[in-house]
Amino acid sequence: AAAVTGTANAVRRTADGRLYAENFDGRGFVDGLTAAGRPLRDAHVFVAGAGGAGGAIAAAGLAAGAARVVLRDPDGARLAGLLGRLDARWPGRAGAAGPDDLGRADVVVNATPLGMRAADPLPFDPAAARPDAVVADVVMKPHETALLRAAAARGRRVHHGIHMLEQQVPAYREFFGWLRPDPAAAARKSGMA
Repeated sequence: AAAVTGTANAVRRTADGRLYAENFDGRGFVDGLTAAGRPLRDAHVFVAGAGGAGGAIAAAGLAAGAARVVLRDPDGARLAGLLGRLDARWPGRAGAAGPDDLGRADVVVNATPLGMRAADPLPFDPAAARPDAVVADVVMKPHETALLRAAAARGRRVHHGIHMLEQQVPAYREFFGWLRPDPAAAARKSGMA
């Protein structure tokens, strides 16, 4: 994911002394959607934002079998670079979002920082999303972003940013070799905590 997106959020040194980087945003996002009952196989996905999180979500969505991922970003060079890397790996399945793509998508994602501040504009109009679409946000704080509130008010199913982080934890544990059982997590699952 780091090679495709050009960004990383974890780095470790290998046994031979080289550095190995990875990006778990996309995997966490896709695993969070899957855990919530919305796997991306054969889905059409609209992503606002082609930065680190948006690129990772696009790559992970395509790896999970999404039929098509379209992205929108005001930085044309960043968007073009990401689309080139995605197309090299998944030819013909990623592209720049057109004017009607938001309304065609099964899942629409805000992968921008818009929503972290109360005065931020919405990254897109959730009313333009299909009534059966999932509207997702990667912003974790606040939990209920203006986008998610507006989408829920229009009857759209929403998916919160915290799920991405929750699903990244197992990937980080595996990446860093922390595969020992987590007693606190086991206690929470069993209802003993």
